[in-house]
Amino acid sequence: MPATSPAPLIVGFDLDMTLLDTRPGIHATYRALSAETGTHIDADLVVTRLGPPLLDEIRNWFPEAEVERAVNRYRELYRDHAFAPTVPLPGARAAVEAVRAHGGRVAVITGKYEPNARLHLEHAGLEADTVIGDLWAETKGEALRANGASIYVGDHLGDIVGARHAEAVAVAVATGPYGADELRAAGADVVLADLTRFPEWLDRHLAG
Repeated sequence: MPATSPAPLIVGFDLDMTLLDTRPGIHATYRALSAETGTHIDADLVVTRLGPPLLDEIRNWFPEAEVERAVNRYRELYRDHAFAPTVPLPGARAAVEAVRAHGGRVAVITGKYEPNARLHLEHAGLEADTVIGDLWAETKGEALRANGASIYVGDHLGDIVGARHAEAVAVAVATGPYGADELRAAGADVVLADLTRFPEWLDRHLAG
């Protein structure tokens, strides 16, 4: 029988609080939305629970009849307020480069509005082969599976759900709203303090 080629390495990454510290920009955007609409929004609270869909968060502050308009306006304001203060988290660039050093491809699978996710990556100077937005938990898993990802890196419990749904290795980083113990208890296969340890882990993982 002819030898079969191994499956290509495809690593999925979450965006907010995994690759990028988006808290300052999200905080500024919610403050702008609050000022424009006259609706009280506790931006300090919002940035402690990033991860779930924007729609879920907006529903905490606006009546249902106003939610869709508020979501659309938030996404517009985001472009004016969120990119400049956002920076890559420690190890983000090295993590992406580590995947490429192994001949792999990088897929950013995020809950963020996809056009804004692409602009974020461009502004931060991080290049992904695939960017898919507006996904959460199991739907992240569907995208991971469709793209052949064998590893998914995220900071949220929903990211672990997504990795499990795709039967991918769930690598959790404790740079978001959950600590290492919570991430481990939720079923993460690997828990790292941040992405600075990811290249070393990837080398060991691929070496078997």
